[in-house]
Amino acid sequence: MANKLLNTAKTAKKDEFYTQLSDIENELRHYRPHFKGKTVLCNCDDPRVSNFFKYFALNFEVLGLKRLIATCYKNNEPDLFSMNTCEQAVYIIYEGDKNGNKVPDPSEMEVLPLQGDGDFRSQECIELLKQADIVCTNPPFSLFREYVAQLVKYDKSFIIIGHQNALKYKEIFPLIQNNKLWLGYGFSGGAAHFISSYEDKASAGDHKAGMIRVSGVVWYTNLEIQKRHEELILFKTYNPTDYPKYANYNAIDIARTSDIPADYNGLMGVPITFMDKYNPEQFEIIGNTCDTDWLRGQGVGIMGAETIKKLRSQGNMAHVTANMNSLYIINGDGKIILPYARIIIRRKK
Repeated sequence: MANKLLNTAKTAKKDEFYTQLSDIENELRHYRPHFKGKTVLCNCDDPRVSNFFKYFALNFEVLGLKRLIATCYKNNEPDLFSMNTCEQAVYIIYEGDKNGNKVPDPSEMEVLPLQGDGDFRSQECIELLKQADIVCTNPPFSLFREYVAQLVKYDKSFIIIGHQNALKYKEIFPLIQNNKLWLGYGFSGGAAHFISSYEDKASAGDHKAGMIRVSGVVWYTNLEIQKRHEELILFKTYNPTDYPKYANYNAIDIARTSDIPADYNGLMGVPITFMDKYNPEQFEIIGNTCDTDWLRGQGVGIMGAETIKKLRSQGNMAHVTANMNSLYIINGDGKIILPYARIIIRRKK
């Protein structure tokens, strides 16, 4: 249900998913050395209710920040679930404790009006972006492509939240492939609990009653962290039975990241969850099977009419056509297998 709500959010342009303070603390503790002397921008947050703003304000001196800026979208009322009906928004600047009580008091925060609605794409918000060293927020899922493109255009460091499916986007994947973006440490249990205005909430079994649980949500960053240099321990050995080759591409299929063989140096198709363990010093990313242009350029053979006919005879009604460059496997029984999305990699060492 939660992932369905995310898809609904993309369609309806409703992105009312608010991040818990505990999740922010758990992730950002790994980045502390990066913040000293820096200006942080939270440009998709109402600063009066945002936990991102709260985290940085409460830890301003501990992190050694220079300045904290936060903007909101179509809102000038301190309401967590804004209806985004106000055409004028505000932004807040905080430059640390001034009265010595080590608490970010309202009197120490400069609340300023924006001329427009606070859209991160507006020129006045871009001017604030230019002042920032690091951007940290939970951007609208429906605008993730545009949001990342803007960060790249203005050469900004960032720590942001998005869905792991964004890894496959043609605008995002090249950044990962060229080591300009990678995954952070992630959410506990591989899922996030968001404060949400949607009626559907997490069940009591989620231990987060009154919240929405969303699987597959990750942190994206371009700041150096220890995690991306940790070597994945490989203990499996290659054999053709457990690692079938694609019928139309010279690579083996691997169902789980933990099954990557230690003694295979050729191309391998691994699940998208591999990206959480990706070390650029250990592996090279060649491409991904969701990029049909890349598949065509790599000489991947098309499915073909006979393959499709056989697939349909198995009762598989997957959305594939005879002229598609989709990877597939033919097992020992002659059955055609269509694996889920794969990242094509090769070991470096």
